[in-house]
Amino acid sequence: MSMLSRIVGWLDGELDAASFADSSNNGLQVENSGKATRVCCGVDATMEFFEAAAARGGDLLVCHHGISWGASLARIHGIDRKRLSFLLERDIALYASHLPLDGHPRYGNNAAMARLLGLKSVKPFGVHGGRAIGLAGLLPAAMDRAAFTRLVARKMRPDPTVLGFGPERIRSVAVVSGGAAGDVADAGKLGLDAFVSGEISLSGYNFAKEYGVNAVFAGHYATERFGVCELGKAVSRKFRVPWEFIDLEIPW
Repeated sequence: MSMLSRIVGWLDGELDAASFADSSNNGLQVENSGKATRVCCGVDATMEFFEAAAARGGDLLVCHHGISWGASLARIHGIDRKRLSFLLERDIALYASHLPLDGHPRYGNNAAMARLLGLKSVKPFGVHGGRAIGLAGLLPAAMDRAAFTRLVARKMRPDPTVLGFGPERIRSVAVVSGGAAGDVADAGKLGLDAFVSGEISLSGYNFAKEYGVNAVFAGHYATERFGVCELGKAVSRKFRVPWEFIDLEIPW
């Protein structure tokens, strides 16, 4: 069995993609000849990521947002042709995990966010694809809104967008990475003090205001760096291959 097959088999088993209803075709999206000598991880399967990884000798790329969504590759032209040609010509494999990585209890984006904020007594929160992918819990001690904002800024992104519609003192917090602004409504229904996600939306703004929740948006990219890094570290430990995160420092 090739190294690529061994790694993909382990990733598939760990991430349990079949249990999620997801538009992403999770798993190995582009196969190579079977090698996996260097793993490069990134958030988005873009040409910029591919080129940076190839320059570093990456032959197995692991990302959160892949290139295959539903029937998106039913016809291959334009940017899809360019991306696929680049990978195939250089014998580079691509593995993607979307909702399964968001919701993984150990490697997931939201598990990492909860750890960074120090949340305790965490419970599932935010249903997507038929399963809860987010988490809700309690800060070790209540803090004021300004202090909480500084905590998010220090752990996730220096300049989060803050909608201060909730209580001044914050203890209960929900986290759902990426583009989950609408889940602030669920936080409001549960009476939580704060909600942290990635990308703000108009509906998220309205829900935060009407439900009276402090909503903090730290960037779609910034909140979804964590899972691929955790996967990279895990693959490196288990299979003894080098890994690195290609940080494109996207500000949204």
